[in-house]
Amino acid sequence: MRILVTGAAGFIGSRLSQRLLERGDEVLGYDNVNAYYDPTLKEARLAQLLPKRGFRFVRAGLEDRPALDAAFAGFSPDRVVNLAAQAGVRYSLENPQAYVDSNITGFLNVLEACRHRGVEHLVYASSSSVYGANRKLPFAVEDGVDHPVSMYAATKKANELMAHTYSHLFGLPTTGLRFFTVYGPWGRPDMALFLFTRKILAGEPIDVFNHGRHTRDFTYIDDIVEGVIRTLDRVPGADPAYDALAPSPATSSAPFRVYNIGNHQPVELLRYIEVLEECLGRKAHKHLLPLQPGDVPDTCADVSALMRDTGYSPSTPVEVGVARFVEWYRDYYGSQRRAA
Repeated sequence: MRILVTGAAGFIGSRLSQRLLERGDEVLGYDNVNAYYDPTLKEARLAQLLPKRGFRFVRAGLEDRPALDAAFAGFSPDRVVNLAAQAGVRYSLENPQAYVDSNITGFLNVLEACRHRGVEHLVYASSSSVYGANRKLPFAVEDGVDHPVSMYAATKKANELMAHTYSHLFGLPTTGLRFFTVYGPWGRPDMALFLFTRKILAGEPIDVFNHGRHTRDFTYIDDIVEGVIRTLDRVPGADPAYDALAPSPATSSAPFRVYNIGNHQPVELLRYIEVLEECLGRKAHKHLLPLQPGDVPDTCADVSALMRDTGYSPSTPVEVGVARFVEWYRDYYGSQRRAA
């Protein structure tokens, strides 16, 4: 297939693009390679993709509608995976406008392009953050998600509502994926695992919020990508069991679905740090702090809908995933120092 992947220089987008190319798809990557975190890492991910047969790349933002329309017109994608977004919960407290520009206006541009180009299926990144103030665990796609606690979460919830509108009005098949705390090789430097590794190796203290007592459904990157591919290959139709008198947020009489992709095995942050210490062979100096504004105490994914419809659920334990990350980190930054 011909698949357009937005956010192709990002953590998930670059790994997904590799997997799609390996199975024989043509991929057009689209990314503005912004400086929210170190663009050098994004360029390094791109450097792995650019020589590959079947890969092309456009450097532009989702807010740039003429550039996005031109990309769609030139490539004529069969399917689209929208992973480009302004990421980060805490940054959304500082710069909410960036989230509206990229995650609302940009996503509208993607929907419009898909609608007018007859795209077969749009898969887009939502987030476990949409569960917000919910405390019932595990989080299920059938639960209401009307109490976001960050602007980032609010924009992701808005994406789901916008997608449903286009599925209903124009018959555009859409699938939203609520990712749960993704980690692994080539990960984001603003995420805990990356930050902790760098500081522990440098002998610096690490900031541990909520005194390390909150739990996260840490999900390994390859498990996330497998979930994306499984759902991408399954174009949704109207749910024959949908009941308008008792509506489910996860399905519809329109071609619309929402799934959780999480490891469904929550790990306490202190245990996560302990695993990292074992892999690094060093102890962390912890600076214990209260829960940050916009953060939630616990996450846990109910993946029964994903399992039912695709036969897949993530399963990589943190002991394996963290070890793979540390191996990559030592190799990547070791090779950079050797090159310097």
